[in-house]
Amino acid sequence: MHVPTLIERKRDGYALDQDAIRFLVEAFTDGRMPDYQMSAFAMAVYFQGMDAGETAALTRAMLESGTTFRWPRHAPRVVDKHSTGGVGDKVSLVLAPLLACDELWVPMISGRGLGITGGTLDKLESIPGFRVGFEPEEAIAQLERIGVVMMGQTVSICPADRKLYALRDVTATVPSRPLLVASILSKKLAESLDALVLDVKFGSGAFMKTREDAILLGEAMLEVGVAMGVETRVRYHRMDEPTGWAVGNALEVTEAIECLRGGGPKDLRELVLALAVEVSLAGRERLEGWLDGGAALAKFYELVEAQGGDSACLDEFSRIHPAATVREIRSPNSGVVTRVDAETVGRAANALGAGRDRAEDAVNPAVGFDRIVKVGERVSSGEVIARVHADCQGDAEEAERRFLSGFSIE
Repeated sequence: MHVPTLIERKRDGYALDQDAIRFLVEAFTDGRMPDYQMSAFAMAVYFQGMDAGETAALTRAMLESGTTFRWPRHAPRVVDKHSTGGVGDKVSLVLAPLLACDELWVPMISGRGLGITGGTLDKLESIPGFRVGFEPEEAIAQLERIGVVMMGQTVSICPADRKLYALRDVTATVPSRPLLVASILSKKLAESLDALVLDVKFGSGAFMKTREDAILLGEAMLEVGVAMGVETRVRYHRMDEPTGWAVGNALEVTEAIECLRGGGPKDLRELVLALAVEVSLAGRERLEGWLDGGAALAKFYELVEAQGGDSACLDEFSRIHPAATVREIRSPNSGVVTRVDAETVGRAANALGAGRDRAEDAVNPAVGFDRIVKVGERVSSGEVIARVHADCQGDAEEAERRFLSGFSIE
């Protein structure tokens, strides 16, 4: 096995066998293959793709690069969800505690911001004290107590994916279908799940721009998931405008808490319920009851407390991370909103500091947008259509300019 030769073969469009793929993953994981070579390999995969056998081999090799969860015999149904990414997608913050109300175990391994997609871990860490670093034994103990844990990839769980995930974000290889499939399913299947629902996005704010591409990705993940013995469901959702009313880490936590209280934006609530019914034992009516009746909110408070977070701050979370500047964006004229471009909003939020340009960059929990109008709303000239939360007036003005470039009204 010779790394440059294998990169060359993939660059030229040849399929690699299982042994070659395993060799590359192992070499990258233990440091024999440097980042620049894996970057070249990822770019080759981006342009040449992988067939179903290669994708499955890459998923398995990444899964087996670390430890997997081993559940006690008395464990209930173990479920999880994964989204392929979007702008303003805070669904996990609501869905995980909601599913735990159904006496399921939800061992949700999440990631950080990737491209214009916000990261669940970044959002959770905007809660003071919230800890996302767990080893499997500690996670199992928490599941025994409250039925849910929201954690990051540790050194022992899918280390190959943890390294490659960060590298893809800064090498323009995020949208590669085989890399997406392997990244998503390696860490999800390390959870030893009974059921998994995949939320595959398409549109301007998603990695897959068309429904056709999203279906190809969804079917590829479904094929691998089923082949590995997991009850796998796929739902497709449009991501041409941000989910909900807020984009930005702390701002999205505030909105998720509103949803857990039975309120919040309708599109967020509907998305949560649509995904929940795919893996839960309860029906939609009971799920809605747990949202409206406070059970899901109480479970979220339990989760925050169990992971070291300050649950006392959740009652008025919007005050925890005040931005230095909050600027209202007003509609240039009257009419019906026809476009709030998710990609434009996502890039503007990243420029404010809500996301990353490099893997080692820190995120600013305070910045972003809130009170974003939805497509189809009627607004008047001068009416507030969003607010910018920024570090300074100059950043806020630039963010407003970017936002308006993706906004249309008729």
